[in-house]
Amino acid sequence: MSGLASAALVVAGGAVAVAAAGSLAVAVLAGVMARRVVTPSSKRADDTRVFDVDLAAGTITLEATADAVLPGDYSFWFAADSGHARLGRIVSRTPGTVTRRILGVDFGDLATVRSGRLGGYSFLGPWDLGLDFTNVSVATDRGDAPAWLIPAAEPSGLWVIQVHGRGVRRQETLRAVPVFHAAGYTALLVSYRNDGDAPASADGRFGLGDTEWRDVEAAIAFAAGNGATQIVLMGWSMGGAIVLQAATRAVHDGRLTGIVLDSPVIDWADVVAYQAQLLHLPQVVVRGALAVMGRRWGRAVTGLHFPIDFPRLDFVSRAADLNLPILILHSDDDGYVPSAPSRSLAARRPDIVTLVPFSVARHTKLWNYDPAAWNSAILGWLTRLGAEHPAVEATHTS
Repeated sequence: MSGLASAALVVAGGAVAVAAAGSLAVAVLAGVMARRVVTPSSKRADDTRVFDVDLAAGTITLEATADAVLPGDYSFWFAADSGHARLGRIVSRTPGTVTRRILGVDFGDLATVRSGRLGGYSFLGPWDLGLDFTNVSVATDRGDAPAWLIPAAEPSGLWVIQVHGRGVRRQETLRAVPVFHAAGYTALLVSYRNDGDAPASADGRFGLGDTEWRDVEAAIAFAAGNGATQIVLMGWSMGGAIVLQAATRAVHDGRLTGIVLDSPVIDWADVVAYQAQLLHLPQVVVRGALAVMGRRWGRAVTGLHFPIDFPRLDFVSRAADLNLPILILHSDDDGYVPSAPSRSLAARRPDIVTLVPFSVARHTKLWNYDPAAWNSAILGWLTRLGAEHPAVEATHTS
């Protein structure tokens, strides 16, 4: 019997939701889905066909996927992430293809590529921003986690801690640095357990925010020890779930003043259900996967040392537990993390939540799609936040 089949039997024997279905197939699917959600992937697959690359004309013709036809500037990874190019405006379209301008090739041989993956990075490191930066380490309970520190033009005590999403790294958050820098903020772009940069957890599994928040708590302590008097947390995708956990569980001595969320996970159960729907899986598989991840006996399948507390990760139900001003930017065509929980949280807490919805921008590509609107929303929100919390000049550094 294979290891997967053995794991599925454990699931079937322990999960009421799965066992009630009376189907080993359902148990297997629930186990596979649960393990996939919490297991970090070593690399992401190319998912976009390349039909033509004309370096002389400076164009590339791609399969017309939902991401490929978006206006704006994007990153394009190819050759198993060993190559990277920056793509710009759309030049032409056919029913099945889209031709875009090539803005530049950072590394790799784009000429012979037949597939790749679009992303929203745009910047590969803080050196691309033209701002001073320092490589620093944040001391966590797992060891030193690398981070980028980009100081404000003038010390003010205002800091933003940027937390990236699942399956990506700190580069994702670089897009937010210029608007926060313009508002006078020092930016700390952090890594966290199991993201490929920071030390791994003992089990090597994502906690979906239920464990990673401790690394953000350590980043808060780092910021406080280096002159931060007011701290905004910004989370992208799963980073949103991490930030919300940190805001409600971390020790922060009253220094946290607000939260910004881009395409955030507000309720993990809803995300799992949405992904199952995309895969045409029945709801019983969703219930089984949540049970596997949320119960101690599920460790045999997931490898998690501790079960995930999904009710604690549901901030639609926990809306009353939030007390900081929150800005949410989310697109209704996200494609990965549904925007419905973001809208529900905004409806439940209009006193503290400002929702800026997009209709066509996909997942964590809102800046790429409309940087002017995205930057304006954040800068306006920071201005209002500053009126409520006048800046206190930093008094010490370490």
